[in-house]
Amino acid sequence: MHPEILRELTALRGRELRERAHRARLAKIAIRGRRHGRDLPDDDFVIPAIPDYVDGSFRTDRAVGQVTSETGQAPAGHAA
Repeated sequence: MHPEILRELTALRGRELRERAHRARLAKIAIRGRRHGRDLPDDDFVIPAIPDYVDGSFRTDRAVGQVTSETGQAPAGHAA
């Protein structure tokens, strides 16, 4: 194999290993901080709402007694 290609592959592998070690180190720091920092105040992190449908809309729950379809007809009991 050409020396330049070998050099690039080796550099790429080194970068990947360093990134992996960095992520592992951050995870270890977070776990230790969480374990020893139980008396720290909670942050104000809010989980955003996740849409129910692909178009970004949310499902709306209908009233218990309201079982009509969009056209105003009651849904069929079985497929035709």
